[in-house]
Amino acid sequence: MESWQKVILLIYLIFSLSGMVFAFKKVIKEKNNLGLVGPFIILGAFVWADLIVFGIFSFLFALICLLLNDFILFLLGQSVFWFIRSMGEANYWFNQQFSTINRNPKSRFFFSKFFNHDEYTVWFVMQITMQCIAVVSAILSIYFGRLWLISL
Repeated sequence: MESWQKVILLIYLIFSLSGMVFAFKKVIKEKNNLGLVGPFIILGAFVWADLIVFGIFSFLFALICLLLNDFILFLLGQSVFWFIRSMGEANYWFNQQFSTINRNPKSRFFFSKFFNHDEYTVWFVMQITMQCIAVVSAILSIYFGRLWLISL
């Protein structure tokens, strides 16, 4: 593994650990399970409760890849994670469109100013965004999977 790849893994590891610690503080001390996580969204977390689980997962996965000296495995893991995460989120947003309970007011979403007619639009835009991420992640998973198998 190249030195720049080790640096990326270390940064990711530290970012994951700090996110997890910050999320524990938000959830346990402030009782803020569902607050939006800001930049920690790159770990797949959307709310603080997500970040506790994904922070632990991301930290351990990055640590294992660093110990195994395998950056391709890290990229493969990221693409598989995002494929599964985005499929789950696409399903969530699909179900939200038909629910009578509104857990996600459009004001929570930065792009609601573009689709300000109703909340339904924001929900299906979230659904199709996650579907697009799933497509890209599936293709990357196949690509990185092939690279990883060749490298063994």
